[in-house]
Amino acid sequence: MNRLTRIAASGLQRVDQEWWRGAAIYQIYPRSFRDSNGDGIGDLPGITERLDYVASLGVDAIWISPFFTSPMADFGYDVADYCGVDPIFGTLADFDALVARAHALGLRVTIDQVYSHTSDQHAWFVESRASRDNPKADWYVWADPKADGSPPTNWQSVFGGPAWTWDARRGQYYLHNFLSSQPQLNCHLPAVQDALLGVARFWLDRGVDGFRLDALNFAMHDPQLRDNPPAQPDGKPRTRPFDFQQRLYNQSHADIPAFIERIRALTDSYDGIFTVAEVGGKDADREMKLFTSGDARLNSAYGFDFLYADRLTPEVVTRALGQWPDAPGIGWPSWAFENHDAPRALSRWCAPEHREAFARLKAVLLAALRGNVIVYQGEELGLTQVEIPFEQLQDPEAIANWPLTLARDGARTPLPWLAQSEQGGFTASSAPWLPLGEENMARAIDRQEADPASLLNLTRQLIALRKAHPALRIGGCEVVLADETRLVLRRVAEGESLIAAFNLAAEPAAWPQGLATTGETIFAVNGAEPSRLPAFAAILVRETT
Repeated sequence: MNRLTRIAASGLQRVDQEWWRGAAIYQIYPRSFRDSNGDGIGDLPGITERLDYVASLGVDAIWISPFFTSPMADFGYDVADYCGVDPIFGTLADFDALVARAHALGLRVTIDQVYSHTSDQHAWFVESRASRDNPKADWYVWADPKADGSPPTNWQSVFGGPAWTWDARRGQYYLHNFLSSQPQLNCHLPAVQDALLGVARFWLDRGVDGFRLDALNFAMHDPQLRDNPPAQPDGKPRTRPFDFQQRLYNQSHADIPAFIERIRALTDSYDGIFTVAEVGGKDADREMKLFTSGDARLNSAYGFDFLYADRLTPEVVTRALGQWPDAPGIGWPSWAFENHDAPRALSRWCAPEHREAFARLKAVLLAALRGNVIVYQGEELGLTQVEIPFEQLQDPEAIANWPLTLARDGARTPLPWLAQSEQGGFTASSAPWLPLGEENMARAIDRQEADPASLLNLTRQLIALRKAHPALRIGGCEVVLADETRLVLRRVAEGESLIAAFNLAAEPAAWPQGLATTGETIFAVNGAEPSRLPAFAAILVRETT
């Protein structure tokens, strides 16, 4: 059965080529969503079994983090076979069943693609390292040592230490921007690009509806192998050698957009495919615009404006929105407050005693932003960062930089389905791969399902509200006010104008001077009403003309 026949059989409608514009996307971290076989690790059948829950949120699509064949040194972002499913997650047949079930529920399926590097166990790298003259000898970034035997450049890896590892078989160094077991692909090479496009085609033909392109600005290096200059101190703690350099030459090469255009040409040959780039670093604003400009590059991009912010302030929101004006040639943004790489937002942004009220405010704010919104699994429950003791850490970055890096493990803990179950209904095993955390067990899905006032049910209401109001889903966005604690946005589309007003402080704030107190309130939390902004208030009002 070909792709189009499979889609038609699923009942998923594809009339709207831009279904993704303004979409709500739910990120699933497979290891921690649902374990179906009792080994303590989430899997694809576990996802399929619980897709009804995801569909009940009202989201348009799911994004599934890597499930590909991998030694799991970086939990799937070290791919050993791009077209295989790792046995801990299931089989290709399990993936096909997941896609069929998602489509039957009206959910699009997007998956990660990791094009900057592979695992050192990938067959391509095994062949490449075997000699200097084999067919894949230049598929990775190899270089001779300096005269004194030291690495070719001063480049540092994200996870700590030099970005070069010596390989005795080749008598050369290979580049790795992340772990030494994640060698850098030479994406300058057309043959490598062709192979990666073949991977994308493999998944598109299986019914996938889009891709999140991981670490895309790391896809190409400087072939001249110039040293990075030192970075000037910015007042922030520097926990890694990587932070001491301006990353001018180990990433962000000017040829990346040409490769992106090849990706877009491929996805455009299918029906209604969505592409979004993850772009980090201090030059992310320029690169996100570059990667999404015009109609021949990616549909969207997202950075780390909110993911690593230690506070949520009107200034942070205004700066992030300001990078994506509604102007010709500017791409479409995607926003995430949380994901698998960042500490849970409620643990970063508010005191424990304020979390319930702040979670409601945060949910309304995300729904009010212009762009796509990405909800990370458990965010709809108000999950917080779990403290993982050193001896239970799994994250290689956290282990290398302990205790100065807040572990990614704390945001990757399993989803609690049942409050009274020993392991939260995540697994029948007594040993999930990470502990769920007592605080998060109290926020389990079954408990919140039964509470009409829960954050889970509020999230459902807000996603439905975005669908019902074009001003929220696709409308323009104007920052009316942003002071130390208050934020006011105006969203406009199809003759409707909505005001979104927020008080980000733990104390009441005055209603903004000059802002009308009339109009229909379409949503409000924490006691907000026109003319009144209590602590952590959030309100959406339809303006009258």
